[in-house]
This record gives sequence, C-alpha cells and structure tokens, in this order.
Amino acid sequence: MNKFKFEKLIIWQKAMDFGEEIDQITENFPAKEKFNLSSQVRRATDSIALNISEGSIGQSNLEQHKFVAYSIKSLAEVATCLFKAKRRNYITIERFDSFYLQSHSLMNMMIAFRKNLK
Repeated sequence: MNKFKFEKLIIWQKAMDFGEEIDQITENFPAKEKFNLSSQVRRATDSIALNISEGSIGQSNLEQHKFVAYSIKSLAEVATCLFKAKRRNYITIERFDSFYLQSHSLMNMMIAFRKNLK
C-alpha cells in the first residue's frame, strides 16, 4: 500500500534502512559525542532519505535532480563521519568497511537515478 511516490523508490528504501543501521551504531559512541559526531551522522543520514522524498513529490525532473544531489552530498558527509568514527575507535574496521561499502553502493544507485532524470 504505497501512497507516496517515494515509497516505491529503491534508493529511498535503502536510505531508510541505512539510516536505521547508522542510528543503531551511534548508540555505542561515547557520551561526549551525543551532541557532536553522533548527532551529525544521524542528521546527515536522515537527510538522505528526507531529500529523496521531498524531491519526488510533485516536482519536475530538474527539481528532483536537485534534491537527489542534496542526498548525495549528505551521503558524502555520512562517509566522512564514518571515517571519523573509525579513527576515534568508535567502530571497528570491519563495521567501517561494511558501512563504507553500503554507502558507496547507495551513492552509485543515487547517481544512476539522477542521470535518468535528465
């Protein structure tokens, strides 16, 4: 029962799942990061799905293209936060590698989707 156009988009579905996984790992970050890295990576990850959905509602392809570009930028921010988390030993190298591969795959999907909007 998909009522909104964005619910059918695989990139939105993947972004939603990715966001929940990121949210879970930040629970294990130190308390000192609650208003810093934890908050930043959560907001950036949420922004990916939020921009995909916002761009898909009654927008022209040009407008949707712009919002997918915002999502891609947010995903780059998430990747940088993951690098920070790895360097600070908040996540293992294995967890980092898994999230890095997921983020790279999602980025490729979003770039392909955006190219098809032109």
